[in-house]
Amino acid sequence: MPKQKSNGGAGLGKPIAFRLSDADRAAYLAKVAQSGMTQSEFFRQAVLSNRTQVIARPVASGDRKRLLYIFNKTSNNLNQIAHRANSEHVRGKLSEATYEQLLTQLQLIGQYLKATLKKVD
Repeated sequence: MPKQKSNGGAGLGKPIAFRLSDADRAAYLAKVAQSGMTQSEFFRQAVLSNRTQVIARPVASGDRKRLLYIFNKTSNNLNQIAHRANSEHVRGKLSEATYEQLLTQLQLIGQYLKATLKKVD
């Protein structure tokens, strides 16, 4: 007579894989070892047994997604400003006027981002 499967005879499906940092992996494996179960058994017991409380992340609104896009694009501008300041400084050509110009650009970016942030979610 065939051995009965623990999940009602349906058999196991496809594997699930995910990545962990070295520290998280070590913590996970330590807990698995302490439990005396296999990694699969431990995962099923910990996650699928309804003992875990799921706290869902809030869904980002369209405005928030747009803001994140703008923030990511702004990082490119910040890199360009920093590169210009550094390259002119290394060449000894960073004048006070250029420095003030770069500082003004940074302040405008900061003001724009702060003003935009208040309007989102």
